[in-house]
Amino acid sequence: MKRVIVTDIEGTTSSIAFVKDVLFPYARAALPTFVRERGHEPDVRHWLDSAAMDAGGICQDEVLAEVLQGWIDADRKHTALKALQGMIWQQGYEDGAYFAHMYPDATRFLRVWHKQNMPLYVYSSGSIHAQKLFFKHSEDGDLLPLFSGHFDTTIGAKRETESYARIAAELKNKHGVNADEILFLSDIKEELDAARDAGLLTFWLVRTGEL
Repeated sequence: MKRVIVTDIEGTTSSIAFVKDVLFPYARAALPTFVRERGHEPDVRHWLDSAAMDAGGICQDEVLAEVLQGWIDADRKHTALKALQGMIWQQGYEDGAYFAHMYPDATRFLRVWHKQNMPLYVYSSGSIHAQKLFFKHSEDGDLLPLFSGHFDTTIGAKRETESYARIAAELKNKHGVNADEILFLSDIKEELDAARDAGLLTFWLVRTGEL
């Protein structure tokens, strides 16, 4: 029996199209200016340096910005890129340039589960910062208070069993639940397989038009 729910975002609670057609282009267009104007800030510099190392030790920020744009085009799941995107998206959300899409049934069930005192968590390839922005600025209002916590790829890749084992261990410490009392929701079979191999319950969501 499920006692804690962990959910993906893209294709699960929200449309993939919103991320690919709205958020990605916004971040891509803003990257050069963002890197030039904020590259000196410690938090930004940390992630830029991390990306530069993985890109072969690139030294020039102008070149690095182009590399990061290429990673966006390729939908690369790189932790540094996701962190930088989250910083860029914050301005767009705060300016009201867009609101995060939510499937009506996702919002409905999240609210129901929250009222039932069932802890809700997010596990997404997007940074924790980006996740919080997403749910705070949703089309259905501020949904962030519904969640007890967030996980991103700093805990591990989403298709690796060990990532879900780490999540299960953390949730056991926080809520006293075993792996088979945690339900993971996703639209990606390989993620669900990895979660199942770690002992979690899984549910595969297939959204019309998202295949």
